[in-house]
Amino acid sequence: MKPSANALGADPAAALQQFTRMWTEWIKEPRGVELAAAGLPQLQSDYLREATALWNRLARCGDEGQGDDGTADRRPDRRFAGADWAANPAAAYTAGMYLLNARTLMQLADQVQADEKTRQRVRFAVQQWIDAASPSNYLALNPEAQRKALESKGESIALGMKQLWHDLQQGHVSQTDESVFEVGRNVATTEGAVVFENELFQLIQYKPLTAKVHERPLLIVPPCINKFYILDLQPENSLVRHALMQGQQVFMLSWVNATEAIGDRTWDHYVEDAVIRAIDEVRAISRQDRINTLGFCIGGTLLATALAVLAARGEKPSASLTLLTSFLDFSDTGVLDLFVDEDMVKLREMSLGQRGLLKGKELATTFSFLRPNDLVWNYVVGNYLKGETPPPFDLLYWNSDSTDLPGPMYCWYLRHTYLEDNLKVPGKVTVCGEKLDLRQVDAPTFIYASREDHIVPWHSAYLSTRILPGKKQFVLGASGHIAGVINPPEKKKRSHWTNAKLPPTAQAWFDGATEHPGSWWPAWIGWLAPHAGKLVPAPKTLGDRTHKPSEPAPGRYVKARA
Repeated sequence: MKPSANALGADPAAALQQFTRMWTEWIKEPRGVELAAAGLPQLQSDYLREATALWNRLARCGDEGQGDDGTADRRPDRRFAGADWAANPAAAYTAGMYLLNARTLMQLADQVQADEKTRQRVRFAVQQWIDAASPSNYLALNPEAQRKALESKGESIALGMKQLWHDLQQGHVSQTDESVFEVGRNVATTEGAVVFENELFQLIQYKPLTAKVHERPLLIVPPCINKFYILDLQPENSLVRHALMQGQQVFMLSWVNATEAIGDRTWDHYVEDAVIRAIDEVRAISRQDRINTLGFCIGGTLLATALAVLAARGEKPSASLTLLTSFLDFSDTGVLDLFVDEDMVKLREMSLGQRGLLKGKELATTFSFLRPNDLVWNYVVGNYLKGETPPPFDLLYWNSDSTDLPGPMYCWYLRHTYLEDNLKVPGKVTVCGEKLDLRQVDAPTFIYASREDHIVPWHSAYLSTRILPGKKQFVLGASGHIAGVINPPEKKKRSHWTNAKLPPTAQAWFDGATEHPGSWWPAWIGWLAPHAGKLVPAPKTLGDRTHKPSEPAPGRYVKARA
């Protein structure tokens, strides 16, 4: 079922009948579900009333804001907010009818009678179709792109086609001017050295930035589906540099971009040979029995798993644990749950379960289509229809720099977390030969979540407070999965919420929380400092006699492109 360019600007009376028939037939076929008939008459009445108001407004060609029946003009959509849309009656009508038909389609999707997962899948599919069919996405229907083409005498179209060809060759839509950035030159620039490596990771030790440092170092485990430098973009927004400036000794695990040579590596390999090995090497270099640890996103899941494995062996090397936007309880994974069921996981296991690579670009595309208007169609219009080069943005450059993963590792993760939610169940899974029990990870824990996170919903991150037994602090930041985390204090942006109490539900926590302006980083640093030990003179060299620096940070693993 492909949307035509003008499908959602069709004749009003015929459009509702067409969409009702189309979705009723489509929904009934796969699982025998149907639309709730009781709501359709009112839906049809509302549709015809608003469509008539739009038509009358077009006929008057100038009375903007009120329809015949007093209905307010519903076009506060930024895709159609430009003066060109308002100045062109046909374009204004097309945009208005598109938005009306889009609302009606979503209301039809809401009428589906089925289990909740099926309902959400239908809503997601309908929303994707609606977003793709927007008249702003088509040159023939976009007055802004048409004006630019006329003013530039066609140059904007030629530039757009050039950029389309470039993006087809690189395999993804450009969200920023990637030519501006280079890893190690103007992103990932904090000074340090690689002091250990194996086939899965390089261990980076950063050069201290203060005369005295806390004796107990911090090991950061970033997500393995992206590069580590999201935490070290540029000096002014680097969490690594901020921690160094506060007297912390910082080590970073830099994941390899997997190749076919390690295409058979499993979750156990990533836990034992990467996270646990990194913990051991940091302890050896720092000569500390216990260190502070931080995991971000899936890095937090890997880190908690590794600490549980070590606890089962009678080892507790972590003096503190920080989890940034991480899942331990996968009972509610938000929109990502729509993609996961037994059939999907079995298909992945058949193709990748023994050997192979999950391409990073595949995951990146999936995440982009969770917010298609912001992360896909916005750039289709700007890059291709208008011939504009997207502005440089370090965070979006990082977003396009994905990492391939070994298939067996990914399949284990998919089944035991998103599908079966096994990690939180004591003894349910065996990792590295040990029955996993997260209740044994009793280190003091700082848990951060982002309020608008669509990848790790904040109320799901809050569930970690019910799993881990140690003393915990939960902090909620504004914005999303990445922007909420990367919020340096100097920018004085956004806000965060704190609450010393940890009631059973996330909403109860929020109801009793206090909002604070600005970054959550100072709250975390203040929490971390007492766990980092006394201040001692900063080491003059990196590594030690058995961990000699092999190359300067950021190392070569992070520079390998997927």
